[in-house]
Amino acid sequence: MTIRHLKVFTAVADMGGMSAAAKKLHVSQPTVSQAIAELEKYYGVKLFERLSQKLYLTKEGELMLSFSRHILDSFNQMEEAMDRAVKKENLRIGCSVTVGTCLINDILDQAGIRMPHLSISVVVANSSDIERAILCNEVDIGIVEGILKSSELLITPVCKDELVIVCGSSHPLAKEKTVTPDMLAGQNYISRESGSAGRNQLEKLFEEQGLELVRTFCSTNTEAIKNAVIRGRGIAVLSERMIERERAAGDMVVLPVEGVKVTRNINLAIHKNKYLSKSIKMMQEIVQETF
Repeated sequence: MTIRHLKVFTAVADMGGMSAAAKKLHVSQPTVSQAIAELEKYYGVKLFERLSQKLYLTKEGELMLSFSRHILDSFNQMEEAMDRAVKKENLRIGCSVTVGTCLINDILDQAGIRMPHLSISVVVANSSDIERAILCNEVDIGIVEGILKSSELLITPVCKDELVIVCGSSHPLAKEKTVTPDMLAGQNYISRESGSAGRNQLEKLFEEQGLELVRTFCSTNTEAIKNAVIRGRGIAVLSERMIERERAAGDMVVLPVEGVKVTRNINLAIHKNKYLSKSIKMMQEIVQETF
């Protein structure tokens, strides 16, 4: 029994005959007769009686008609809803803080030009949270900096990002032409939260250099970190992309630390089993072209 059977049965009941139903459905009368016969055989009942050249529903036919109308109405609603969903497709993007602050709007501008029908939602969080969101199918693609650990992800590097050590213009180290790692030892340190790619790479570097800093300020908010740096609360590590305005204004200084250079990839990440729709493929192209 299929939706086609129910459509034929309901048409026969509504039109009062198989010829009229066939004309309404644009099929042959034998096709209608066969569909009714298949239904009657499937359920082991007689659905119509012919009296004086006219068809009448049996008691079983009336019962089936009540269900058939409900099923066909639900089916039509589903068809309409799916049609609307296709016409207005949604794409979910997860991006890390640097990407969400400095780069995502350029990507969205291009996507708006090339895919004006597409509805895009964006989530900005730290890299580990975005990695988890990709794995749980909470986002369709991720654009993140740093190292992603899961073997379930397909990762494509799209550009480089440099991390720099910064301080406020009034900080004692601000006027130094060159800073040695020893000069950083014991400095107050303003850091990102656990799970941040910048923090993870920085702390690994500090361990390798044998540096011990005093963490006095920890935040998930980059603006809070920058404000604390500007007010002289300590040094921090930020993406060079994220401090262009403060650096140009003279509020923040990049410390040229001897032997310390941290670059990382900004990656496009997608689950290896993700179905690549046309919109996802187009977004992949846009990301790579933009960077």
